[in-house]
Amino acid sequence: MDKQYRLTPDQMKSLIESTQGCLATDRITVDGELVGYMQREEPLSENDSGWRFFAGDESDLYLQLPQNHGFHTLNAICNYDPAIIPFLEYETPCAFLRAEEGDEFDEVMYDPNGDDE
Repeated sequence: MDKQYRLTPDQMKSLIESTQGCLATDRITVDGELVGYMQREEPLSENDSGWRFFAGDESDLYLQLPQNHGFHTLNAICNYDPAIIPFLEYETPCAFLRAEEGDEFDEVMYDPNGDDE
């Protein structure tokens, strides 16, 4: 089954210069939710930015299913939520949680080894 992405290729604008990719859940790319949580970990390859984007309401089960997320260009995810752009240059590891209202993000503790509280 093909996914019906919220934005079509002809709706994408060039918002950043990076050609690197990132992981994003379908809650963002298919359902059209804004990024609620983002983290940057060590990249898996030279094409990977290390960024991972979530709406923030995904269950553990949802995240375990590979069909619920995909690898996209950073520019594509910026088109879904331009508020992430100012954070893309942060070094690994880092994580940000969207504030209750608006386009502000707060830096939060993130341990890539899974030991964060």
